Amino acid sequence: MNLAYLLIGGNLGDREQLLCKATSLIQLSCGNILQKSSIYETSPWGLTNQPGFLNQVLVLETSFRAEQLMGELLLIEEEMGRKRTQKYGPRTIDIDILFFNQDLIHSEIVVIPHPRIHERRFVLVPLCELNPNLQHPVFKQSMKNLLENCSDEGIVKKFSTN
Repeated sequence: MNLAYLLIGGNLGDREQLLCKATSLIQLSCGNILQKSSIYETSPWGLTNQPGFLNQVLVLETSFRAEQLMGELLLIEEEMGRKRTQKYGPRTIDIDILFFNQDLIHSEIVVIPHPRIHERRFVLVPLCELNPNLQHPVFKQSMKNLLENCSDEGIVKKFSTN
C-alpha cells in the first residue's frame, strides 16, 4: 500500500459541499482516507482577484501508483465540473498530490512532491495540523519548519472542524 497526502480545494459554488463530494469520490475510487485536516478558508494565491478558497488535506492509503492516482484524481475533477481555463484561476475543485510515500517523481502527469508546498501557507497549515514532523523528501525539513520559514502572507483560518 502507498500513502499519499492530497490537497483538495475550490472557490466556486457550494465550496464545503464540493469538498465533501470530492472526498467521497476519492474514497470510492482511489483508496481509504485515513485522516482529514480541518477545512480552512484561504485567500487566493497566484491570481488574487477572485473569491476565497476552502482547502483541506487528506491522507490516503491507496494501491495505485502515483501516475494512476493522478489520473483518477483528474477524472474526479472533470466529473465535478473543473474547467482549466486560467492558471491559478477560479475552480469548483482542485485535487493535488502533495506527497506520495517519500517518492520523488517527475513525469508528464505529475511532479511529487508538489513543487510549491514550501511557498504556500494554505498547504502547510493543514499539513502541520495532521503531521507537523512529516519530512519533505527534497528539503529534508519538517512541515513545521517549512511553515515557520514560509514567506507567504496569505490568510489561512479554520472554516470548520471534522
